[in-house]
Amino acid sequence: MKFFRTFLSIIAVAALVLLYSCGSDAGVLEPVEATAQPAPVQTESSPESPSDHDVLTDMVIDDPDDFAESEEEVDQVEVRVAEIVDSLSLYEKICQMIIVSPDAITGVSGTTVAGEITQAALEKYPVGGFVHFQPNLVSSEQISEFNTIVQEYSRLPLFISVDEEGGRVARLGNGLGAHSVRPMLSYEDDGAESAFENAVILSNALKSHGFNTNFAPVADVWSNPANTVIGNRAYSRDFDIAAELVSAAVYGFKENSIICSLKHFPGHGDTREDSHHRTAYVNKTLDELRDAEFIPFVSGIAAGADMVMMGHLLVPDVDELPATLSKVLITDVLRNELGFDGVVITDSLAMNAVSRQFSVDFVAVTSINAGVDILLMPVDIDETISALIDAVESGELPPDRIDESVSRIIRLKISTGLIDIR
Repeated sequence: MKFFRTFLSIIAVAALVLLYSCGSDAGVLEPVEATAQPAPVQTESSPESPSDHDVLTDMVIDDPDDFAESEEEVDQVEVRVAEIVDSLSLYEKICQMIIVSPDAITGVSGTTVAGEITQAALEKYPVGGFVHFQPNLVSSEQISEFNTIVQEYSRLPLFISVDEEGGRVARLGNGLGAHSVRPMLSYEDDGAESAFENAVILSNALKSHGFNTNFAPVADVWSNPANTVIGNRAYSRDFDIAAELVSAAVYGFKENSIICSLKHFPGHGDTREDSHHRTAYVNKTLDELRDAEFIPFVSGIAAGADMVMMGHLLVPDVDELPATLSKVLITDVLRNELGFDGVVITDSLAMNAVSRQFSVDFVAVTSINAGVDILLMPVDIDETISALIDAVESGELPPDRIDESVSRIIRLKISTGLIDIR
């Protein structure tokens, strides 16, 4: 169990978070309706889920060094990453930094079949991945076949992604009945074992349908009762409890080979506004965020989260630009202060909080300059690609900034087995 950690390691993470807090003087979603009556919780044990013993007991590690990659393995990965990055044109590199819905590049509304149109679209736009929504999901057989075929069409393996949180935001669960995991808040008092096992259930549903990437877990904390966009999607109303449960969920996803994404940095749980519709404000200082909103993100990062999704959240005390476009929050805070060196992805760029406030070219160039690696659902893919190419050619965007992001993307695809190291 390469990614699995120990119960002691969860305690260590909690201690780290506590020390961090005490010593201190940031998804792709369609608008959601009021929560429907949840389906009964799945009680069957997954084939890969421990069922007759305490999950946390299995987290004991005899020797932590057993889980460290050898220098030779690291070198092999880096050589492979460099080979692939060097083989790509600037256009291909930029396309790798984009995840879109199949509809966006095929021009077909509610794409459900991968055929000649999809193949031609992937040849024209060799994007880094696809994200699916309910109209793309007709049946288990249909989406499994679609995801298998598009991987064959793509030169580099795709991130095949979806929002599968459980509860009201569960494309496979609500559309295909692939699982019956309730909203995460309903498990708040059930501990880390439950958070882990729910991630295993979700992972198995995703893998069986050809998905490799999940825009979950939600690391936002429902600290403001007036907040409706997060609500029971959060793991807890308490920051420390959320930290424990989010880290356990990360372990569950990683143990089952699903790329996971903490969202929505720097924290969407205390906003009154919904960023799908308008600018959402986080009226806290950076120190206040360190003592609260950051805690579950710190824990999730320590657990090995692959991605962090930036929320379209305006923190006036920190930056005049939303977090998605903020170099302060992405590079200075998330990367340099919190130590996250994985893939940073935006929330959907079609959401009103950015799409109605800024031009496509400004969003593309500013977010990448700020430290974003993947643009999720840009409003106009052609304009986005052109803007980034022009910015590189004009010197506004250093070529190394593009290579840095593409290297992270390729490295993640290698580490999760999407790309062979050889």
